[in-house]
Amino acid sequence: METMSSIECFVAAADAGSFSAAARRLGLTSAAVGKNVARLEGNLGVRLFHRSTRKLTMTEAGERFLQEVGGGLETIRNAVANLASAGGQPAGTLKVSMGTGFGREYIVPLLGDFLQRYPGISPDWHFDNRPVDLISESFDAAIGGGIELSPGVVARELAPAHRVLLASPAYLEAHPPLRTPADLPQHDGILIRSPQTGRIRPWTLRDRAGEQAPVALKVKMTMNDPNVACEIAEMGLGITLVAMPHAVVYLARGTLVRVLPDWYVDGGMLSLYFTAARLLPAKTRVFVDFIVEHFRAQKLAERFSAIA
Repeated sequence: METMSSIECFVAAADAGSFSAAARRLGLTSAAVGKNVARLEGNLGVRLFHRSTRKLTMTEAGERFLQEVGGGLETIRNAVANLASAGGQPAGTLKVSMGTGFGREYIVPLLGDFLQRYPGISPDWHFDNRPVDLISESFDAAIGGGIELSPGVVARELAPAHRVLLASPAYLEAHPPLRTPADLPQHDGILIRSPQTGRIRPWTLRDRAGEQAPVALKVKMTMNDPNVACEIAEMGLGITLVAMPHAVVYLARGTLVRVLPDWYVDGGMLSLYFTAARLLPAKTRVFVDFIVEHFRAQKLAERFSAIA
């Protein structure tokens, strides 16, 4: 019977594409991972990887073995984690990714209540304005929009991912009136670069009647953070386009107002992503339920809609 550690090293190396990356994920040395895989190959009597100084690729036997044991290993891991939970309660490190501004505004304030309910869970939260690969980066969950649903990942929809145009009252008073999207080219844009490509994405506005128009602002300046863009817009330096979770904060203060309030960008859905394991770890399951419960109680889906 092969040891769990040998099979775990094989699966991690297959997922990560190298022994060193698998070692970082498992908290072992690269040599230890290599020895465990070599031991597994010796016991099975087959070679699982083609090794070279630059690359680690699976053999046909390795690919077949991964298909047969990969899902089962994850189920065993989750079952052990759930059984080992402190006092029968969810426990363990909970690794979650979320956007910086969104996380600070909407998720961090929930931490005290969450830990009071689940004291055995240790949050390992990452704040970054980029989509992550849950499986290859070993995240338990992620909150965001536009994350690709790779095999083994599911999404729980939380709210619409609408974007709206914002400017300060002072800016609008000092510049030509904005009545339709055709007036946008006359105005200074505080635009936001995509965290994936580093480019400015060409967004399309729409209204309730289904009419569409481009966001054709002049590029006055570019930022990589929506909250920074809003703070610059507060200074009266231009118009910005941001997601509603960021916009509602400034709209509530009255420091920014919507430009062309009948128009918005439909960016899909804000979702909570997690692995589609048959036996989801208790720590992940209670986190998902907690966030969904909070969104419902606070009616955040309605607040984040540009057409509510």
